Parts: sequence; structure tokens; C-alpha cells
Amino acid sequence: MSSPEESKKIFEELNGLTTEQRNPRSMDIDSKLTPEILKIINDEDKTVPLAVEKELKYIAQAVDLIVDSIKQGGRLLYFGAGTSGRLGVVDASECPPTFGTPYGLIEGFIAGGKEAMFRAQEGAEDYEENGAKDIIAANVTAKDVVCGIAASRRTPYVIGAVKKAKELGAKTVYVTTNPRENFNIKEVDVAICPYVGPEVIMGSTRMKSGTAQKLVLNMLTTAAMIRLGKVYENMMIDLQMTNKKLVERSKKIVMTITGISYEEAENYLKKTNGHVKTALVMIKAGVNAEEAKRRLEKAEGFVRKAIELKS
Repeated sequence: MSSPEESKKIFEELNGLTTEQRNPRSMDIDSKLTPEILKIINDEDKTVPLAVEKELKYIAQAVDLIVDSIKQGGRLLYFGAGTSGRLGVVDASECPPTFGTPYGLIEGFIAGGKEAMFRAQEGAEDYEENGAKDIIAANVTAKDVVCGIAASRRTPYVIGAVKKAKELGAKTVYVTTNPRENFNIKEVDVAICPYVGPEVIMGSTRMKSGTAQKLVLNMLTTAAMIRLGKVYENMMIDLQMTNKKLVERSKKIVMTITGISYEEAENYLKKTNGHVKTALVMIKAGVNAEEAKRRLEKAEGFVRKAIELKS
């Protein structure tokens, strides 16, 4: 239990957060019919991409940190609590099937552990030491990028994780939906602060704040993967054929880029053990699998460069 002094301090912190204020545009939402309720929510949601747009400069800085880290053998690690933590776990878990990244290269940590993904672990986020412990358990090093996610910016678990990561020499990013001028964690390398204003329902940061965080995380990993050669034109070409849908998507990608038939795409993917990049270079450059692999290695995985290389 918190002492009266600690409780009052937390109350005052929350009272000063934009995400904990009442939204004047939804004050009478409880008296509205369903279509009117949805219109209010939708109108507020429309403001989120514009808030993210204002942070593109900082998102770009974070992407550059992530790319440099991965090139040097580092990882991107998300740390959050509640909705923020779940969004980090989801973004990280989608990278291996989408971009062919090895498991662990991008990883999400949530206060309270895996159980908290499905059922709130009350109190797990209240202690900085919990975040610090998870950083240590993850063997964070100076090669890594640690991204804290907290709509309120004050979540102790996240602050503790970021502080400990900084102590260990890791690069640090912080994503919050409170105004930049209120940001008080000066130790981070990049702060991303899309200001979405008060929620439709006071304090329900799973709504606009969660949407803004999801958009930012989408940008961080997608832009980083593009910069690392995981995309050709606007198609993901390093996906893993781990289910029937992805097997067929791989064929469609090869067919779309090269113009060959379904059967030919299937044949090329068999020759390359399902490696879309190798199949593309084989077809576009007119080379065998061995030469395609050599070119990809020399081009650091970029298909466009591999195709243009001379034998």
C-alpha cells in the first residue's frame, strides 16, 4: 500500500496529464444514441494521424537508431505496461512472419510478464525496479535500442526500464502521447510525443493514445525493415512461408514482380526453399540460385542492388 504522501503525489501527477483530462467534445456522450456516440469517437480518431505527422522528424531519428543498431548486431526492445505494453508485444511478434526477422531481434516486454497480455496484472507497472529487472533479464547491451511506451509518460515500470538501459549504454527511445514540453525524461536519445489530447472517455488511453502508439510502432519497424532491404518496390519480400496464406502470398509476390505464371513461381520457390529474395534475383537477373545468393550477400540483402550487380 502507498503512503498518504505517495498517493497524493501520484494523484497530482495524474491530474497534470493531458490524457487524464476531460474532453469537452464528449461531455454529453452518455446521453447520445449509438450513431451519435460513434460519430464523436470517429471525429476524435481523425485527429490522431495529424498528431503523429507532427512527430515524423523524431520518428525518423528513432528509425535511424534502430537500423544502425540492427546492422551492428543489436536488437529493438519495447517496454510498456497495459495497452502500451501489449502494442509493443504485438508489433514485435508480427515482424518475423512479415519481414523474416529472427525471433528475438525485435521483442516486446510488458509489465507483469506474458500473463499480462491477456489479463491485467495489477500493480506490476508501479515499480521502477520491475522494469530494471526485465532489462537485466533481457541481457541488454550497448548495441541495443530500448523503446519505452507509456501514454502517460510517468509509468514507473517503463521509466525504470529506460533508465537501466541507458546505464548499460543502450540507445533509448520513448513514445508518449502527452505534450513534448511536459516530457521529463531527459536521458532518452529520442522522444516521440504525438499529442492527441484528452480521450473521448477520460483516461481511456486504449483509444486515441493507443491508436497513435500503434501508428508510431508501425512506422518504426516498417521503415527500419525497408532500410534493411526487406522490401522490393512496395512488396515485402523477406516473409516466412509459415502458413498456407503466406505460401500463396509468396507466389503472388514473385508473379507480380516478374510476370511469370503461378506454376513457374511455385517451381522457383521450391528451388530456393521458399526464399522469395533468391527467386526474384534468379528470375530478374537470369542467374542460377548460387549466383543469386552471392549477389544478395554482396548487396547486403537488397534485391534491387543484387539484380543490378554484374556477374
